[in-house]
Amino acid sequence: MANIQKRPNGKWRARYRDLDGKEHARHFERKLDAQRWLDEVTASMVTGQYIDPRAGRVTFEKYAEKWEGSLIASEAGERITDNALRLHLVPALGARSMAAIRRNDIQVLFKHLSDQLGPGSVRNVYDVLVRVMTAAVDDKVIASSPCRRITLPAMPDEEVTPPTVAQVEATARVMPPYIRAAIVTLAGSGLRIGELLGLKVSDVDFKAGTIRVDRQRLQSGKIGPPKTAKSRRTVPVGEVVTDALLAHLAARPSKEWLFTMEEGEPLNYRRWKTEWNGARKTLQAAEREGRKAVELPHMVTQDLRHFYASALIAGGASVKQVQLVLGHASAVITLRIYAHLWPGEEDRTRAVMDAVLGGLRTGCGPVGDMTSETAGQTA
Repeated sequence: MANIQKRPNGKWRARYRDLDGKEHARHFERKLDAQRWLDEVTASMVTGQYIDPRAGRVTFEKYAEKWEGSLIASEAGERITDNALRLHLVPALGARSMAAIRRNDIQVLFKHLSDQLGPGSVRNVYDVLVRVMTAAVDDKVIASSPCRRITLPAMPDEEVTPPTVAQVEATARVMPPYIRAAIVTLAGSGLRIGELLGLKVSDVDFKAGTIRVDRQRLQSGKIGPPKTAKSRRTVPVGEVVTDALLAHLAARPSKEWLFTMEEGEPLNYRRWKTEWNGARKTLQAAEREGRKAVELPHMVTQDLRHFYASALIAGGASVKQVQLVLGHASAVITLRIYAHLWPGEEDRTRAVMDAVLGGLRTGCGPVGDMTSETAGQTA
């Protein structure tokens, strides 16, 4: 039902009832404008595009909370979503009504985040926001998503350059004794730092030479499941790693966590980062003073994982093998990061094609000498 009435004050009141029977009204100076508004509302109802004007008043925090509670996702996916909302999106947008959030608000937010986070992390947060806003459009809370034509920081396309053996050894030497074995373990197993921090003594099978990855320590300090389902794995390690861990446990006996701080508490991200940065500064200072040392430009903990992968590839490991021991969700991820490290691909291509096309050289003579009849049969 819809109608237009002239009010005593000379204005025109247009009224209609929505699909739920709720009445909505607006006042206009001209009857023409009131009729145009009713026509637009009627058309949106007929086409299924009607948006209740009051729906967009819900705050971003309230809608995002309801949306997150309805998700069906993996544990890793839930963690990424929760971090994006709790740490970045709700603090910035939480008090705003959904209908009041504009494209420029989003652009300003991600300009700010790009100054604090890496490109990959920024895109993770943006992906979560896009999903929230898309759901809001589907739920008829807002008419369109403000996540349009947003400029994000470019993802670096530089090829991974693994550290050298000398760099790994130098890092281990300057690390405090209580976590020196952690460098050897990371370089010799390819574990993520969170996976290493979540290791228990019982996860290491010294006789079989394996490390079982069943959990990881999150940046919050809590223990959670591995990053993906494929990240739960058993990694074979050599005697260099097991010997380092045996010596570590002999010096610092523990019945539960493999790596602990000097105070006895489980080693956490903050302490690891402090010690890692301290080791880098020590090496850089030694380099400046002219003492024999190895410079570690831009080296981060993840580079020890790259070192492990590059060593496997150089030793002839297949893509599938590297994927499994690193715990990648798929071989596509492995190839995207490390494809350039597999050696001899050009020579292998030449050898394969020479074997396939060898007949053109030995059986048929030069290609240009083929008769038209032979060429036709070949075709």
